[in-house]
Parts: sequence; C-alpha cells; structure tokens
Amino acid sequence: MRRALLLVVLLLVAASCSEDKPQAQAVAWSQVKVPAEPVVLTGHGDQLLVGLRDRDAKVVPRLLLVEGDKQSEVKLSPDPSSPYAALAVWKSIAYDGRRVVALGGAAGGAHSNVRWTVWTGTTAAVQELPQEFNTFGGPDAGTLYSAVIAPAGQALLGAWASRTSGLDAAVWLPQGAKWIRQDSAGTVLRSTPGLLPGPGDATVFGDAIVQTGSQVRLAPNVVRQEAAVWRSQRLNDGWSGFALPDGGERSHGQRVTCGEQLCTVTGWVEGKLAMWQFDPAKPDSARRLKGLPEIAVGDKTPLPAPVLDGDQVVQVVADGNQVKVLRGADGAWTVRTSDGPTGDVTDARLVGRTLYLIAGGTLWTSAAE
Repeated sequence: MRRALLLVVLLLVAASCSEDKPQAQAVAWSQVKVPAEPVVLTGHGDQLLVGLRDRDAKVVPRLLLVEGDKQSEVKLSPDPSSPYAALAVWKSIAYDGRRVVALGGAAGGAHSNVRWTVWTGTTAAVQELPQEFNTFGGPDAGTLYSAVIAPAGQALLGAWASRTSGLDAAVWLPQGAKWIRQDSAGTVLRSTPGLLPGPGDATVFGDAIVQTGSQVRLAPNVVRQEAAVWRSQRLNDGWSGFALPDGGERSHGQRVTCGEQLCTVTGWVEGKLAMWQFDPAKPDSARRLKGLPEIAVGDKTPLPAPVLDGDQVVQVVADGNQVKVLRGADGAWTVRTSDGPTGDVTDARLVGRTLYLIAGGTLWTSAAE
C-alpha cells in the first residue's frame, strides 16, 4: 500500500512539473510560392531579394523582389560573350536598398572549375559585366564566397594563391566595369608558414568588412584549426584578425551577421553548434555564447547566417531530419521544432516581423516570435 501511495505521489508531482513547464509549441511555417528554386536571401528594410535557380530555363539565375504579398522579377541582362553567366548559380547577393551586387558561379572547362560572374545594378535591372579570365580564374585562383556593399563602396571576397604558403584571403574592388584583386601582402590576409587564414563568409559593419572562417596554426607537432574573424577599418584598409575564444582544438566560424553594435558568428566547435558575439571595435570583447543545445554541425553542414532580432539571436539549424529554431541570448535559449520545413537549411532572413527561410530548396515564412 505504501509503495502504491508513493507511486501516486510521484506521478502527481511529475504531472504538476510538466504543467508548470509546458513544452514550447512548434514553429508554424507557410510555404511561399516562387517561380523557381530559391538559393540565396538578402534584403533591406521591408524588402526581401531572393536569388533563384531556374534549372530548365535558358538563363538559370533569376532575381525576385518580395515586398509583403507582392512579388516582382528583377530584369537580368547577361552578355552573350560571357557564356557562363546564363548558367550561373547564385553564391552571394548584396543589397542596400538601392544597389545590387550578385556573385554567381557555374562549373565548366576541362577541369570543371567554377567560372565566376559578377552582376551589378538596381532592382530595376541587373547586368553581368564580363571580366577577363584571370580576374577570378587561372592556376592561382581560389574560390569566391561573398559580395558586400558598404557606404564606402562594394567588394568581393575570396581566396588566391599565396606567394608564401597555401592561399591568401583576397579582396576585389571595382574599377569602372572591372574588378581588380588587391594585394594581400603586409596584411593579416596573407598566409605565413605558421598561420593560414581561411575566411569563408563576410558582411559589413558600417564601412568595415567583417569576415569569419577559421585559421590553421602550424608549429612543430601542432596543427590547430581556430574559428577566427578578420575586420577592416574601411573596405580593404586596416585589416586586423583574431581567433574566437573557447574554440578547442578544432573550430570554425561559418556565417556572420552584424547589427548596430555587435556581430554574431555561428559555426562549430569539435563538431557541435557554437556561436560567438563581439564588438568589432573591441576584439577583446569576443565571447562564446553559452547554453546552446548540443547539435551536430561540421564541415559539410550548411548553416544560415544568424538573425538578429533586437537583443536576441535567432538561429535556424537542421538537427538530423528536424529543423529547429533557437532564440535567445548568452546562457538563455529556447529551442522550438518546426512544422513543415525539412532537408538542409541554407539561408534565413528577418524582414520586419517575418522570418524567411530556405530549407530543402523551398522558401518558407513564419511570424517572428
């Protein structure tokens, strides 16, 4: 009898605790119908700019401007003398409410290397301006990963063969209709025998460019991969860099978003989701955010950039076959599952109070909560 009474008491206590702490409801998503496969999101104010991939069309890349329920296509003008323009898949699109800079790539040639094309204009029309082959290609070419627009100007970010070791981080700036690669010598973007920089995503903070990725530190009996940040003072001027803290022996910063005061990096440490925040003017302020759930993330896991909503961070991530939405700040997070999206989660954007997401090659939307 005593055992039975004890069991009843325990069940009542458990039920009471579950009532006091109800499980967070799943995030409700709605599918947004667009004319082709979405691959990249960017935006400004209440406008969302969607980079599309139309696999069956003569011109594969398309751009769609979304304003609430209204959708309007941005006219593209590929040059017939640049055959890879019509085959390009968007890699990065920058938009400041007026100007557009878009970076696309298509595999081609005897070695199936990526042939990069750059498009500039406005939401009225965007034009691809052909570049000389060695601008982005040739035996010394690395990859390209980001287009950015700052008040001071535009830039492309990528990698190029180093004169010393491996690859340098590289910056291209426009000069008329041409994009000119800047020399990384004498900056933290240059590789050395003991430290190899490897940024892979970029954004802007005022006139500054902020990049994240990882740097490989080499010494006798030491090979360590550190999540890192590189920050300029103004476009390509005044570069500095630093490793992100608490990165263990192997870590990587995958995406970066900057708000008015802080920048947030999402990536991984030892194969688990990790996030950091820092004041770009104070590198010593960088800290790893605590309390994140243990979600497996690695080299091959796509991650959308973190979304900033006031003083909170929203990070969408695929945990196995389940899409999860993390919201919170250092040490205090809510984790909600999602109804609808499945597959790889590749991009996210907050426009007004609406959160947009690309998952499984589909565009989804949800009210930010």
